[in-house]
Amino acid sequence: MARLHGQTNEQKALEAKREQLQKEIDEINRLLFAEKKEKGTVLDQMSALDKKINVRQQLIRVTNQQSNLLNRQINANIRNIGKLREDLKFQKEEYATMIQKSYENRSQQNRLLFILSSENFFQAFKRYQYMKQYTKYRKDQGEKLVAKTNELTQLNKDLSEQRRQKDLLVAANLKARKEMMQEMNDQKALLGTIRENESKYTASIRKKEAEARKIDQQIERLIRNAIAASNKKAGNTTNSSRFVLTPEATILANNFSANKGKLIWPVEKGIKSQGFGVYRDAIYPGIKHESNGVIIATDEGAQARAIFDGEVIAILSVPGGNKGVQLKHGNYISTYYNLSHLYVKKGDKVTAKEALGDVYTNRLNGQTQLKFYLYKDTQRLNPEEWIYRL
Repeated sequence: MARLHGQTNEQKALEAKREQLQKEIDEINRLLFAEKKEKGTVLDQMSALDKKINVRQQLIRVTNQQSNLLNRQINANIRNIGKLREDLKFQKEEYATMIQKSYENRSQQNRLLFILSSENFFQAFKRYQYMKQYTKYRKDQGEKLVAKTNELTQLNKDLSEQRRQKDLLVAANLKARKEMMQEMNDQKALLGTIRENESKYTASIRKKEAEARKIDQQIERLIRNAIAASNKKAGNTTNSSRFVLTPEATILANNFSANKGKLIWPVEKGIKSQGFGVYRDAIYPGIKHESNGVIIATDEGAQARAIFDGEVIAILSVPGGNKGVQLKHGNYISTYYNLSHLYVKKGDKVTAKEALGDVYTNRLNGQTQLKFYLYKDTQRLNPEEWIYRL
């Protein structure tokens, strides 16, 4: 039974994962494929399709795992049912024999006479005890027979339900595969359009990379400036790569570090549209890009919010771009970029969940995306390891 219980927990975990992936696909459709997004560039559509296909593949894998687990449970139940039927048959035969013998004994000799014919009181008492034990044994055997019958009935019900669940999973997987094939065909069609205008799209990719580098350079320059200014104020000018922390800042940094993996999202809701680190180009898989932060797609009108208590140490303003805010949490720095309007200024103290500004909505493609970065001193950190379920 312990093994079956473990499998049930595993099934629940897989179902939760499948629901999470399906929710992510729904959010991708809502945030990246709504009707208002159709005017987005081919590059935007290609990237969004690539994201959705990847999630869809994960969904299919998890559904397969669920189906395989159910298969194992179904086979185990079939074996258990077979064994229970054999046990039940044996118990019924044994019980029938016992009842028959009991009836025969009863017809041959009255119980009272059986006791009264004892040679002495001790023998009579022993015969009485024997009769009581025999009666109890018959009752216990009858109850075991009923329990075994109920167990067999429940196993049959479980088997029927498991088969129904498996049929649903098979149907869900067929639907997911069909949708994925359509998405892959759409992706091929878009790729054909791109190939026809290769020079145009190559230039667009280079432009986006240049813009990203410009933002990264300004973020890191502002961090170095903040370290220099903070250390100078503390009377330490020898260390330029990390903050010299006061006791209060050390406590804040330790609290921030203790919440690794549990920090809140920098927006109330959304999906990760681009992760941290090196990734392949959706159009030219041979080309690798590097992301120093993550990009989160959210709803129009969404606000960026502080992931932890901190202080505003810098306001970003990239020429030709949008605005951003940098917060210091001890010696950790969180950066929120692609804001259209700011609610804070340099030097402000903020608390977790406090609104920092409005996330910019691109009217050309309808997308509302926050670019989020995380550093420890000058060291880049992967926000996916720090933000809860990012």
